[in-house]
Amino acid sequence: MENCMKKLLPLLFLLPCLIVAAQPLTVGSLSCEFKTNPLGISTQQPRLSWKLTAPGRNVLQTAYSIRVSSAAEFNGKTILWDSGRIASGESVQQAYTGPALESGKRYFWQVRVWDNERRASDWSPTAFWEMGMLAPEDWRAQWIETAAERERFAPPPMFRKSFSLRKKIASARAYVSAHGLYELYLNGQKVGDEVLAPGWTAYNKRQQYQVYDVTSLLKTGDNAAGAYLGDGWFRGTLGWVFQWGFYGKKLGLLCQIHVQYTNGTDEWIATDNTWKTWQDGPIRMTDIYNGEHYDARRELPGWDMPGFDDSAWPAAQIGAKPSAELIASAGVPVRKIQEIKPVRIFRTPKGELVADLGQNMVGWMRLRVQGPAGTVIRISHAEVLDKAGNFYTENLRKADCRLEYTLKGGGPETYEPRFTFMGFRYVRLEGWPGEPTPEQLTGIVVHSDMPLNGSFECSNPLLNQLQHNILWGQKGNFVDVPTDCPQRDERLGWTGDAQAFCRTAAFNMGVAAFYTKWAADIAADQRADGAIPWVIPDILNKPNSEKVGISAGWSDVATILPWTMYQVYGDKRLLETQYPSMKAWVEYQLRQSGESLIWKNGSVFGDWLFYRPAPHQASEADGHTDRDLIATAFFAYSTQLLQQAARVLDKTEDEVYYQVLGRHIREAFQREYLTATGRLVSHSQTAYVLALMFDLLPEPQRPKAVQYLVEDIRERKNHLSTGFLGTPYLCHVLSSNGQTDLAYELLLQESYPSWLYPVKLGATTIWERWDGIKPDSTFQDPGMNSFNHYAYGAIGDWMYRVVAGLEIGSPGYRHIRIQPQPTAKLDFAQASYESQYGLVASGWERQGQTLKIVTRIPINTTATIYLPKARLEDVQEGGKSLRAVLPKARQEGSGVVVEVGSGDYVFVYPEKK
Repeated sequence: MENCMKKLLPLLFLLPCLIVAAQPLTVGSLSCEFKTNPLGISTQQPRLSWKLTAPGRNVLQTAYSIRVSSAAEFNGKTILWDSGRIASGESVQQAYTGPALESGKRYFWQVRVWDNERRASDWSPTAFWEMGMLAPEDWRAQWIETAAERERFAPPPMFRKSFSLRKKIASARAYVSAHGLYELYLNGQKVGDEVLAPGWTAYNKRQQYQVYDVTSLLKTGDNAAGAYLGDGWFRGTLGWVFQWGFYGKKLGLLCQIHVQYTNGTDEWIATDNTWKTWQDGPIRMTDIYNGEHYDARRELPGWDMPGFDDSAWPAAQIGAKPSAELIASAGVPVRKIQEIKPVRIFRTPKGELVADLGQNMVGWMRLRVQGPAGTVIRISHAEVLDKAGNFYTENLRKADCRLEYTLKGGGPETYEPRFTFMGFRYVRLEGWPGEPTPEQLTGIVVHSDMPLNGSFECSNPLLNQLQHNILWGQKGNFVDVPTDCPQRDERLGWTGDAQAFCRTAAFNMGVAAFYTKWAADIAADQRADGAIPWVIPDILNKPNSEKVGISAGWSDVATILPWTMYQVYGDKRLLETQYPSMKAWVEYQLRQSGESLIWKNGSVFGDWLFYRPAPHQASEADGHTDRDLIATAFFAYSTQLLQQAARVLDKTEDEVYYQVLGRHIREAFQREYLTATGRLVSHSQTAYVLALMFDLLPEPQRPKAVQYLVEDIRERKNHLSTGFLGTPYLCHVLSSNGQTDLAYELLLQESYPSWLYPVKLGATTIWERWDGIKPDSTFQDPGMNSFNHYAYGAIGDWMYRVVAGLEIGSPGYRHIRIQPQPTAKLDFAQASYESQYGLVASGWERQGQTLKIVTRIPINTTATIYLPKARLEDVQEGGKSLRAVLPKARQEGSGVVVEVGSGDYVFVYPEKK
């Protein structure tokens, strides 16, 4: 037990707040549009946020003042806007409302605050944001391309431009985009640390550009710019149909560099037909699915430096102006996040030379190798080994996932690819000169650079590994878009997976900007009739095709995602931006359902990958759920979310209309699917879970539905049978209906089907199927068997909110609910979350018959804390009687309810039986 406390207390940082009485009220952690000092802001009213630090408890902001300056110094000449003292407790997403902002300009800002103790802070440290190109006429650059369309898998183009700068440089910015992927170089140095830029959007409608501060890369005198392009998502292979060039067959570059001189003048270097191009460089082939082939003998030393002889390079051609809107990147950049070394290098029974990274990861390998010129090294990637211990790639389907490197010779060489990524744990090495060592091989972990905001830990090592797997599944599938899987010939933004997982994702990482960017593509690819395609960006249907495939629980991402982000971040602007898309989707469902309000044929995928017993278990019922029931349930749920969004946005007529519509859908659901005895005509776990979760049953029938659900689980010996749609809600439904113990039984179940079954088999990420590896160690259908597929990781949401008890009380965690539901099956559990206000933490530990609840509530928030199985007179807080410390605490049922402000709290009491 002492060991448990060593784990519990450090996470919650209890002691620091008790010894800071002399510290003043301060402001820090300034952010703009969920980013720190961002470049390329496109809104005229960027939203500003900050966090407070102060000693003591119950600290609330009562007022704030923001000032914005055109320079880092704040004086009468530079201050553009001063909000004055605003009596408000709001400290997140406060909109700038000053004079119009200008393209390319940097704006500096500070904030000061006052609190309920009548303290005033000093001005905060200075932060800034910088505007992007706000109007089409701000673009001086033209799209440039190669002269001729190239065949598939052709070497990608390189572009370069020599230029001179004759004055002293004050600052410089590069604004860059590409059809395909790009890397930009200035004077031999790579610009920025992003990879896979400009990211993936609905390119035919929305084309992102990035902004870089390149001041330090330029010099007075001769300079050179170089750009290397890759096929990427624009021109490369996409989808299992193995199509290529979905958005276009020609790669292109758009780049303009704005140089400002110390004397107040400026200069632009922009892509045009004075740039040169070359298509015979060292990258011989590059493709998202199929990897990269690189011949180091073809390298062109100095190609991105001044003085390089490019006389043989032909001039670039001006490309046609795309119809897509050119937008500043709203998401977060993809970066190299982590490096992993092999845990072992070995020979398989077949004699294959294989390195094991110890973790199913996403990214690529970096090689350090030495050998004769012309030596070809081939590196293949795999997630698992087969039953015999051999390299296994059948589940990759048609994706080649291979790096091929040809040595130039003459000394040590280092190589890593630029324009591809793989999902893998194991790499097979062919053609390696000599025997490789771990020092020569490095796994480069790549994903969207989101902060790690959440943590969860408990006394069960298997659950801790499950949390590890959930997090790594998110890392591997958040590569600019939320994909289903990162390894086979798919890697698409499947909407069903995304809606199922988005609440869990928002706890683990800061996903506000990531999902804001992707949500805009949902609206962009939504059809005129309101239909939402299966995948976003949509590459399964021809661009602008009127009819697309939709499926309930997938297309409902249009309502579920914006509403979830509003709950987690309080982001009213995103809700308002997405509202037309939400409404169009519900109206589509309404038209498809007709007068009956029963949506027939609205579910293509059903409860995807629900449990199916093995052939020798034919007598056991599978987990199938009627697809029309699923479609109608999600129709009701989307209508409910739309009504709630209308209420938040003060759209009163819509709120009333969709409230009535929701009631009618609920009544239609009951007529069609509910028997007089409370049994659903589709007698499955998912059917009862959706009906209970979406509040589709009359109150008198809910206990019976819960009973049927419990009986089904018990008949399966405490196993689930749900798929992608039922699983995220299963434990929530149980715990909110008095069946928390059974929910724990499911969570802790170790045999198939369960969350811990893959963990017991050594999984390091979440699997697509409950039995990706069967109990006999053979594989499931290789046509659909990903070992990095985050959907079933949605159980994390229940672990954080119920096991640890860290729950949202009001949107954005402005009010917090701490309501753990401890179990005798665990000794302790704890979770923390870095909210927009600061760290929220909740943990519990059992010491014999005593229960300890430990919490942290950040400044400028309040909380309702529920102490389960407690008697008010028995509870101590901080070593004193709870009644003495918090006299408003009250007994409520079998527990105690405490209303608190900010601070750290430790509650100790004997647990009632």
